Amino acid sequence: MTQAIVGVDAARVHSVARLIAPNIRHTPLIPTPGGGFLKLESLQPTGSFKVRGFFAAAHAIDPERRARGLLTVSAGNAALACAYVAHELHVPCRIVMYENAPAIKIRGVRGYGAEAILLPREGVVEWLATRAWEHDPEVFIHPFADEAVITGHTSIVPEILEALPDVERVLVPVGGGGLICGVALGFAAIKPDVQVVGVQSDGYPSWPRAFAVNGPSGLTPNTIADGTSAPFDPVMFERLGSLVHEWVVIPEATVRQTVARLATDVKVVAEGAGSLAYAAMVDERSSSRTVAILSGGNLDGSRLAELLTE
Repeated sequence: MTQAIVGVDAARVHSVARLIAPNIRHTPLIPTPGGGFLKLESLQPTGSFKVRGFFAAAHAIDPERRARGLLTVSAGNAALACAYVAHELHVPCRIVMYENAPAIKIRGVRGYGAEAILLPREGVVEWLATRAWEHDPEVFIHPFADEAVITGHTSIVPEILEALPDVERVLVPVGGGGLICGVALGFAAIKPDVQVVGVQSDGYPSWPRAFAVNGPSGLTPNTIADGTSAPFDPVMFERLGSLVHEWVVIPEATVRQTVARLATDVKVVAEGAGSLAYAAMVDERSSSRTVAILSGGNLDGSRLAELLTE
């Protein structure tokens, strides 16, 4: 895997979008009460944007190799996407997951017929660091650093431009960085003047901290935005450093309030990570040409009830 992703021009972005179109939803861009727009990736088949990248990656694998099965590692949404893609393509699937992943995501993975391998956070980090997948029979798809996955995420860009051709600024929640890399590459290829902004919680501001210290942040996640809890990856460090225009950090208390605000004011259910970009858009009183990507809506009902009553 190289650090730079080459060959992602406008033709490639549109080609990938056409390739995965039969498998995903063209999600709506809706206006919000305070100005700006929300891109509702929570309406994808598995409740998050991740299906874009995993379908693109799975279609890029030789069918004979793909028949051995798919394997990934995930806090939850990539797990759901991989399991769903494997189910749709009729191949086996195993997922390495954090043992404290939301129950709704673990149930979903098993519901698609995949095997969920639950490990403590330290075990997942070690599994990744030692490249343990190289000893497994399935084809491993890295949940955020795989080039085909990232290229799949560029497919969101033509949809945004179709609905809002004069978009100026796009706010993106960031975990491992696959979504924001895809968004940034897509806009660089089609409309390079668009600002792409990364958003994290101050409960785990891993990337702003990593750039401040020029290496791993050393932080431990303390946020309801579990989808942003990915460990440091040196390849993604280089990519994010060259692609992301700006970083915004949102107070964890605001993240919690924003989940409730989205449900009551916008009538949309978002998980913690999914609420981050909207929180940033409200905080900066964005213009009508700003888009916040609501990356996912896989939230346990009990957690939503808790946040609505805080």
